[in-house]
This record gives sequence, C-alpha cells and structure tokens, in this order.
Amino acid sequence: MIKIILASKSEVRKKILDKHNINNEVVPSNLDEDIIKKSLLKQNASPELISKNLAELKANKISQKRNDNLVLGADSVIDFEGELISKPQNRKDALSILEKLNGKTHNLISSVCISKNGSMIWNYTDKANLTMKRFSQEELKNYLSKISDTSLYSYNVYQIEGEGRNLFLKIEGDEDTIMGLPIKKIKEYLNNYN
Repeated sequence: MIKIILASKSEVRKKILDKHNINNEVVPSNLDEDIIKKSLLKQNASPELISKNLAELKANKISQKRNDNLVLGADSVIDFEGELISKPQNRKDALSILEKLNGKTHNLISSVCISKNGSMIWNYTDKANLTMKRFSQEELKNYLSKISDTSLYSYNVYQIEGEGRNLFLKIEGDEDTIMGLPIKKIKEYLNNYN
C-alpha cells in the first residue's frame, strides 16, 4: 500500500485520509503562509493561484527532506468577489469576515499537490460555492461563541462538518473540497500511481 506524508497539521485533512484508508504520516511544513500570501498579492495573484502555490510549497518543502516519499500539500482559501480572505487572526477578525460574507455567495478553493524528491508531480484545484444566510450581528457573535479557538483558527471561519453548516442557505460543491481535501481526485491519482 502506498504511504503518503501529509504536510499539514490539519486534523480534518488527516481524518479524511484515515476515513479513506490512505496510509499517512503527518509532517507539518510550518510554512509562513502570511509572508507568501502578501508577496503573491503584491503580484496581483488570484486567490486560486495563491492556494495552488501554497499547496505546492508545503509539499515541496517536506519532500526535499523525505526523498522517495509522496508528500501531499494542501491549502484552502476563500475567494470573495476576487478578494482573498485568510484565516482569522483573532475573534474580532473572525466576526468581520462573517459580516463580510453575511447573506452573500463566495467560493471556497482547495488545492492539493503531491510532490516527490522536492518537485511537484501532480496537483488539483477544486472550488465550491457557498451562499451564507443573512444573520444579525448578535447571531454571528453567538455562532462564534460556540467555536473553540483551535477550530476557529485551524479551519477558517466556519466548520462545515460541525456548527458551520447552519450558516449556509446553499452549498454547491464537493463536501471534502470544502473541508480542505478533494479526496476523490487524490485517490484517483494514487490508484494510478506506480
């Protein structure tokens, strides 16, 4: 059985791999994503390109140290009308993100990359469209009060697999993409890898 290294500390991504019986080991890349995002934004990179670049950089960083292993890097970003929305830095930040998305549609972009010996050998990007219901500020604050700090800062502003589902009027797209790992495409690639 193929073993992959997950270059991420995301518990949700690890759970998805485990659920699909993909033998994996977690080795976080600890990449400074903010510096990379700022640099790419200065070059007018789209949210999709930023997501792809981060997934590739994470996978390449670990695969340089772990030769002959397949390393999976992943990144998810919110694209709101062409604007990149990053993970909140604090609860005030989280509230302002929710206020911005309130009653509107945005894209969630998840990119994955598999690298070997320091170079990308496969990548895939998928998008989901999410339309948030309209809430009062009190309702948004109440929602945030139910989310732990760990969850809030690890999984963007909403946890689609938990409380976050209630925020949405309409969700179009693959559930695993929304949770940060388009597993069907990863499995297709691994099944054909030899």
